[in-house]
Amino acid sequence: MKPAKLALEDGSIFPGSAFGADGEVFGEVVFNTGMTGYQEILTDPSYKGQIVTMTYPLIGNYGTNAEDTESSRPHVEGFVVREVSRVASNFRSSGSLQDFLAKYGIVGIEGIDTRSLVRHIRTRGAMKGILSTTDLDDRSLVAKAVASPGLVGRDLVKEVVPASAVRWNDGFASEFAPSAVMYNEWRESKIRGSIHSAPSKQVQGNVPPAPSKQVPGSVPSAPQDNRPHVVALDYGMKWNIARHLVETGCRLTVLPGTATVDEVLALEPSGVFLSNGPGDPAALDYAVATVQGILKHAERTGMPLFGICLGHQLLGQAWGGKTFKLKFGHRGANQPVLNNQTNQVEITTQNHGFAVIPETLPPSVECTHFNLNDKTLEGMRHREFPIFSVQYHPEASAGPHDSSYLFADFRRMIADAV
Repeated sequence: MKPAKLALEDGSIFPGSAFGADGEVFGEVVFNTGMTGYQEILTDPSYKGQIVTMTYPLIGNYGTNAEDTESSRPHVEGFVVREVSRVASNFRSSGSLQDFLAKYGIVGIEGIDTRSLVRHIRTRGAMKGILSTTDLDDRSLVAKAVASPGLVGRDLVKEVVPASAVRWNDGFASEFAPSAVMYNEWRESKIRGSIHSAPSKQVQGNVPPAPSKQVPGSVPSAPQDNRPHVVALDYGMKWNIARHLVETGCRLTVLPGTATVDEVLALEPSGVFLSNGPGDPAALDYAVATVQGILKHAERTGMPLFGICLGHQLLGQAWGGKTFKLKFGHRGANQPVLNNQTNQVEITTQNHGFAVIPETLPPSVECTHFNLNDKTLEGMRHREFPIFSVQYHPEASAGPHDSSYLFADFRRMIADAV
């Protein structure tokens, strides 16, 4: 097997064997604690600029398929695992992880002590690194890692946003996903508070990608035009977010995250959604300015506004709040979050390296959710207007479904505002 090395800016070297594509890539080295969902992780645009380490020791055992992608291609800079499965065994599998990474030019490394690497990152913090199959000189690699750009102050959103507006029509259409009837029954029961988990038949992530007609620039006519119109600002949005918004009964238009407030409001939205995305939220002045304009409109008209992950951070900044960089971030499908409104704990899927500082928010904003591991802010809402956000990913894919009710909450706010 071809040798490869991962080098960190602090001089640490992790030798291993190459898989996927050949080459040399740099990025912030982070870790994800999910046991499954590697294809969703690879294709999540929020991982742009990062070399992702999986803590689960065997990755690739169920292969890859067209249904579990969260965007049109992988966005991670590099992929680090303890062992790549040589067998892809699943009735939905259409290819191996090795072939998937090779197809898209993603460099991978296996055979390293990922437990040691993760403990090092947790102790020292996430740091810049370089992954190479071409340069194996330790001194050279460390120098390159030190010289590489980090995430702080870096705008990565412009590297992943769609080129133009897209009309999104797909909900949960897969035979492996729940029917709309099942979803709506569960959603209504969540609203009533009679249950606290999704039905066992719901297998999130087993849903198809957007069809080819939904490429940037393609805006086909939508059925049921009497549905409320939601405009989603895409800063690197996962496809499963769009599916949830459609499944709750919304007509959805996706705009690039670089859109102006005039471009958003020209579509006469019933509600606006702010998506996840990569990079440092403090570097996105243009996005914050747009959100501030949308906030003024929402406070004047009562239009609902919902943000997730980077969208949550942008909303916090638009309210005058500040963000900071976490030591090693939250990435995985097992993060406990306390909902202060219900006093219940939700197990959540997360992927972020920055957070909003609660003390910097104005008195008009209520902090609603907190991470039980480190007490960082995970959710907030306006005390008067239907504006709210969460730091985690209620759409999961992959992960638990404890927080999927938030999409129903958003839809109900839109109905109440009409």
